[in-house]
Amino acid sequence: MTLTTADFPPFSLHRLLKTTFAPEGGEKVCILIDLENPEQIKDFGFLKNPALTVQHQAYNVFYRGLHDECMESLGLEKGDIFAYKITGGSNLDLPDEAWDPSGRQVSLEGDVYPNYDLILCVSTYSATAPLTAFAKQYGFRGATLHGLNDIIINSGLSVDYNDVSHRAEKFRLELTKSDKVEIDFEFLGQKHTLTLICNGQEAQKSHGLCLGKTPDVANLPAGEVYFVPEGAEGKFPMRYADGTIGLMHVSGGRIQEAELVDGNKSTIEEHNRKIKSDPVVGELGELGFGTQLLPVSGRDIQDEKILGTLHVATGRSDHLGGSLTPDKFSSRGNATHDDILFSPTKTPEINVPQVRAYRNGETLVVIENYQPSEHILEVMELQMA
Repeated sequence: MTLTTADFPPFSLHRLLKTTFAPEGGEKVCILIDLENPEQIKDFGFLKNPALTVQHQAYNVFYRGLHDECMESLGLEKGDIFAYKITGGSNLDLPDEAWDPSGRQVSLEGDVYPNYDLILCVSTYSATAPLTAFAKQYGFRGATLHGLNDIIINSGLSVDYNDVSHRAEKFRLELTKSDKVEIDFEFLGQKHTLTLICNGQEAQKSHGLCLGKTPDVANLPAGEVYFVPEGAEGKFPMRYADGTIGLMHVSGGRIQEAELVDGNKSTIEEHNRKIKSDPVVGELGELGFGTQLLPVSGRDIQDEKILGTLHVATGRSDHLGGSLTPDKFSSRGNATHDDILFSPTKTPEINVPQVRAYRNGETLVVIENYQPSEHILEVMELQMA
């Protein structure tokens, strides 16, 4: 099924905030953005740089949207914006220093986290892990929206998240308490299988709802079911950012070695150096399945939520309920959480013939050739054209 933004209702920040947070009135809201030079938020100077597309979305869609359509209608008390220095990696710890549009320097831990009820982080790199930890510490709710583009805003953020939650729960119930999940891969005529050990754990869902008073952070756009594996064995191909394909050798729950299959030898050598110097970098901390019918956006944050795709992730896992925190890395600069997405558009050279979940002696086929199985479609009450 090929979808476009025309298949979705027009984006409404009012609807998104009301559905995701159900504000009761009086909430103080702020937006966080990341900049190479965060002092450029003064007088919104960063808007002069057309290359900062995500930050432009933060200002035009979220900051202006707050003041144009949400403050009065949702009874919000504040609508501020702050900038911090870009971290350079997915889910790395955030700096404490930030600046506001007047040019004033503030402390995120001293001036922002304790004083706002709802915090929206619209950034280049995901900040879900550090913000989730701060939410639990300071009591706010929030949402992380990294890498936004027009397609995401007008599709993944325009859906009814009550419906997303409902369908994700149906998917979750089919997978929860699985003993293990096996993923078959095909690349250049070779077949490999990765086995992820779940040991009967409850599957979790990212569904876009962050309701009540419990401190929490939603990752938007949402729509996935995931596990934090307790172990992993086998092999899987991985596509690097430069197009290089490596074969990951996995044992003891971690990537132990990357083997060059096609592309740049130096890319593989650098990965192996990193794994050797900081072994937890290779730990498989997530297995996720998309649950939504969405158009391809070209950004993993949305494309990994598309039904029929799957992703595994290496590194930090504490925000998902795992035990791998930044202090367990040899260097905190390595404490990223990096999703590895498998989809027909992101990894067309790598096929996934089948994904199987095992539970109570029974086998459930979840995905075949990047398509949800007939059983999954049936339980989710969906049809694929």
